[in-house]
Formats: sequence, structure tokens, C-alpha cells
Amino acid sequence: MTYFKICNSKILATFTLLAAVIVGRPSVSMGAESTPGLPKVKVFTTGGTIQGAGPARNEVANYRGDGSMVTGKMILDDIPEVKKIADVSLEETAAVASANTKILIELANHISEWLQRPDTSGAVVTHGTATMEETAYFLNLTVRSDKPVVVVGAMRPFMAISRDGPLNLYNAIRVAADPEARDLGVMVLLNDEIHASRDVTKTNTVRVSTFVSRDLGPLGFADSDRIVLYRKLLYRHTHKSEFDVSKMTDLPKVDIVYGYQEGGRAAVDAFIADGAKGIVLVDGGAGGGAIEDGRKKGVVFVQSDRKGSGRVMEGPRSAARGVVTADNLNGQKARDLLRLALSKTTDIKEIQRIFDEY
Repeated sequence: MTYFKICNSKILATFTLLAAVIVGRPSVSMGAESTPGLPKVKVFTTGGTIQGAGPARNEVANYRGDGSMVTGKMILDDIPEVKKIADVSLEETAAVASANTKILIELANHISEWLQRPDTSGAVVTHGTATMEETAYFLNLTVRSDKPVVVVGAMRPFMAISRDGPLNLYNAIRVAADPEARDLGVMVLLNDEIHASRDVTKTNTVRVSTFVSRDLGPLGFADSDRIVLYRKLLYRHTHKSEFDVSKMTDLPKVDIVYGYQEGGRAAVDAFIADGAKGIVLVDGGAGGGAIEDGRKKGVVFVQSDRKGSGRVMEGPRSAARGVVTADNLNGQKARDLLRLALSKTTDIKEIQRIFDEY
């Protein structure tokens, strides 16, 4: 604890009670003081900046964000106002900087189990912002419920001056408790903006306005007077999804190759040698016959793009090469979808159908 010289004595006293990194803690009821009859929302914590702490409140980039210093209970205790809007419980799923496949599958299954209870209203997931859009989209494809799921984080750590995490979390719980937010898939909420997980991406390394849905804009806003929502989703998600990870422990290996001038085939060959079953090509990403050779070995290729918006369209050339097009999914989300698609089929036409529908 000597590394974290935190001035606030109350929070410092709480820190001294922590013994280890939080992984797989059991559910904790936070609703003992809540008003009976309020919507039941569970918060699943996984670490990230929202649970970050550092040596000084003004050093917003110098902190640990693995959730080992700030517990889920601490971030909920910091917003007692939430007891007026929801009956909140807590599950500390993980305490990591970035989720792995095991955590993703466990998280999807635990959220599905929670939401399938008839007395629950929604779920919130706290997460680091670097890979938040990937986790959110994975949950969008695998959670089996139309109830609201909101993934939330922060751009400034919990101990920072003018931290953004508490209000983000408060607003996320408001959205998860709102019946009007049903059937909108998994959402991402920061900076008062509600985004569809499929559409949103992180665009800035440090600014609180970092999350943007470039092509389609936000679903709505968590304003102080009410939650406002402006559009529905037409693509498949959550309870309409064909993917079931309830009995899975892993997924096929898929890698991403980034295209640039004079890029060769070395990365593609290396990934295939390492066991990749699929490769996402971000704006080219391979040359020298690598795709043709990979296809002969049964590797599935998906063409995405690095521009940040716009569709990769289907055409005769991509079809002739046996390459699936990713529509407007960025490389990291195309990877999520391809892993799940490969858990069902290796047929190129069927995988293209999946990318067209999700």
C-alpha cells in the first residue's frame, strides 16, 4: 500500500481491507437499503480505469486499472443516489486490464442467467475502455435476453480530480433499469451518451468524449431529467442471436493483420503456423498469394477496413478469392463475430450470411 499515497483517509482505510486482486468473488447484495419494488439491476465488475487508483489525484494517466485497489463495492458505495432508482446487486467477475476468452464466456453466461430470472430488469458491466467495444459486441452476440445490458467505464481513474466514472456508472444503472431500453442489444455508455455496441468505437486515448458511433450516431442520451432514446436496431443481437456459449470454454483462434504500404505475407503465414482458423484483414493486410495459400489450408479470411467508418462491400473479386466482407465492422469486432461463426461452420457462404445479419 506504500505506493498509493492517497490523501482521503476514508478511502485509504477502505483500501487497507483489501487483501488480493479480485477474481471470481461471489455476488454481494447492495440492495439492503433500497426501496422494495425497485427494478433489480446487477453490476458485473471486471476492472479498468473506472476502478483505477494512483499515487496522486492530478496524475490521471499514472494509475493501476486492474481493479486490485478499488473494489466494485467501493464504486457503488460512491453513488448512494442509485438506491432511489434500482435495487442493485454486485458480482465481481474479474479484475483485469483486458478480458480474455474465458472471462468473456463466463461473463456472457452469468449475465444471461441473471436476466433470465423473471424478477430482474437489467445488467451493467464495468470495463476498461481500451477493449470495451470488443467485450460489448461479444456480449451483444451471446447474451440471451432482450433486457438492457449496459457496458460502462471511465476515462479518468476513480481517485482522479473530476473523475467521470461515478456519473457514468449511475447513468448506466438508470438505463439498465429503464424498460424502454429493452431490445436495444448491449449498449455502451460514457459521457452521457448511449451507444449500440455494434456501432461504437473508441476514438481518442484520453478525452471523455472518446466513444463515437461514426456511421449511425448514438442511440440516445442519459440526461439528468430522463433517459432519451431515438432509434431501434434492425440487425440481429442478444435474444435473436444464433450463438450459444453456455457450454463453451474456448473459441477458434482468429487473428488480425493490419494493411499498410509494402505489407507482405509474413504475418499471415505466421498466424496460420500458430494455429489461426481465421484471419481478419484490415485494409488489405496480405500479399504474395498468402490468402490463396491460406484458403487451401481451410483458413477463413474476412476483409475489414482501417478507415473507421463505411462498409466493405461484397463483390465478384472478394467472392472469387473466397474472402468474407465485414460490412462496417472494424477489425476487432469482425474478429469477435468470426470466432463465433467458426464455432458453427467453415462454409464461406454461411459465414458471409452471418456477417450480413449481425
